Amino acid sequence: MDKLEALKTYFGHTAFREGQEAIIDSLLSGRDVLAVMPTGAGKSVCYQIPALLMRGITLVVSPLISLMKDQVGALLEAGVPAAYINSSLTPGQSRLALERAAAGRYKIIYVAPERLTTPSFLRFAQGAPIGLLAVDEAHCISQWGQDFRPSYLKIAEFVELLGRRPVVGAFTATATKKVKVDIADALGLREPFCITTGFDRKNLYFAVEHPGNKLDALRALIAAEPDKSGIVYCSTRKNVEQVCDALCGWGVPATRYHAGLPDGERHANQEDFLFDRKPVMVATNAFGMGIDKSNVSYVIHYNMPKDMESYYQEAGRAGRDGSPARCTILYSGADVRTNQFLLEHSEPNPDLDEEMQAAVRERERERLKRMTFYCTTADCLRAYILRYFGEPAADYCGACSNCETGAQTVDATADARAALGCVASLNRRFGIKLFMDILRGSKSERILRMRLDKSPHYGTLHQQSEKYVRALFNTLLAQGYTALTEGEYPVLYLTRKAGGILEGAEGLTLRLPKERVHTAAVPDTDIAVPELFARLKDLRSRLAKSGRVPAYVIFTDASLRDMCRKLPRTPVEFLEVSGVGRAKMERYGRAFLEEIEAYCYQNGKA
Repeated sequence: MDKLEALKTYFGHTAFREGQEAIIDSLLSGRDVLAVMPTGAGKSVCYQIPALLMRGITLVVSPLISLMKDQVGALLEAGVPAAYINSSLTPGQSRLALERAAAGRYKIIYVAPERLTTPSFLRFAQGAPIGLLAVDEAHCISQWGQDFRPSYLKIAEFVELLGRRPVVGAFTATATKKVKVDIADALGLREPFCITTGFDRKNLYFAVEHPGNKLDALRALIAAEPDKSGIVYCSTRKNVEQVCDALCGWGVPATRYHAGLPDGERHANQEDFLFDRKPVMVATNAFGMGIDKSNVSYVIHYNMPKDMESYYQEAGRAGRDGSPARCTILYSGADVRTNQFLLEHSEPNPDLDEEMQAAVRERERERLKRMTFYCTTADCLRAYILRYFGEPAADYCGACSNCETGAQTVDATADARAALGCVASLNRRFGIKLFMDILRGSKSERILRMRLDKSPHYGTLHQQSEKYVRALFNTLLAQGYTALTEGEYPVLYLTRKAGGILEGAEGLTLRLPKERVHTAAVPDTDIAVPELFARLKDLRSRLAKSGRVPAYVIFTDASLRDMCRKLPRTPVEFLEVSGVGRAKMERYGRAFLEEIEAYCYQNGKA
């Protein structure tokens, strides 16, 4: 069997996605690999295909129990002998799994990094023919990554303790140049084949909204996606509780996930989401890594994430099967302050010295600033994302809220001079919000108590909206005319560059997004026969319930769409459907073919 035969037989696809074939070829030739591929780009196939074709066992190091269970369940459905070893197993179950592994019962074994150097696992590994070690979520090994996990540092030690070094592949969704270098060094990769595939997920629609009432905006977004599965991310446990209660009060079948819940409840809630009993999950960023749920139609960030890396990874959990999906941030200035508070009060990493801790903290502040710029820009959101990750991009994508509504350009030189003059007169005393209140002529208690209404700059921009003045300050900050001090309560101050505007030598152009008329769902125009699609979904749900597996593990929505397009009537034709491999054909083919045949007969389709 070659790589293409394995792809079709086990995974039901006839062609590789971008980058997959080159990675597979490198691993099969015995060369280490460092691959950066966005969420949903098919990283797992890159090590699962070599695992099937190479001699011996492939070990996959994975950080989360949910990720392992999901991946192993999908592999077993595809006919691949696989297992996982982690803390969810009893000592007896772990012992049995290792005995079966030693007997050659599995081709792929998922293992938690903490387990690698335990005596029992190490004894097994030193005596087993391990051909490939795949490190998933490899950015977790880097102290400069957004999700550093000290347990990942055990991987290099584990490799050293093996009698024979396997081929090593490192895979991650997001990594800067510094993180990529860190991954290669920490894992001891040997002349690795390095690849960063395109970050652009064309099926994702990106949007940022600045609603006056977030709950109202959230309700409108979810109402526009009826009966679909989605994730709502919140920055705090308190927000998760409030938002989940609101959704349930509106009759939305929602559940919740955060670190403050008992383990049993978290597990039950996650199962409800995976099995579509509760298709909407409200969660902190503790939820999602490794969740391979293919039918997530939208991801909504109720609060702005802390950095672009986290955002793109979380947003990328939508549309994993290639179907159209929507990724929306509901932004407010309070989100920035919340993230600053969380950043300043986060527990110091005990594995870092003070100097490195300070450097990491500064990097986190810079990431937060770039995330804020994304939420306030009037430029193409897709282009912003791609350029952030080092890819060239056109200025217009046509599939984001900014491109959809367009932007207007205004000469804001006079207003910028007024804003900078106000900041200069009260240098290093206040944050952005208070300067906005002064310029707009606010009569708030604080303004009057501090006699700031006597400032010569008071009310200078009274004719402008709060949104306009906020955009003005964001632009001045983004273009380096102003800066913020560090700390829990950042203070705005001028940079040397501000002199150009104040002295009349420079001007400022402001791009403002036009007002959006409404929020609409991404039209699902890719279903050839909607009635049949609904019947196939119902059949899939019944089979999933009887088999006690998530519906998407049987077939993804993309596979059901392809069935509606091709209307297969024989087993051979059914194997031509995207996502249908030999094992799934044997297990489910008859039921789906009968449903398609019944539909065609009832609707006069020969």
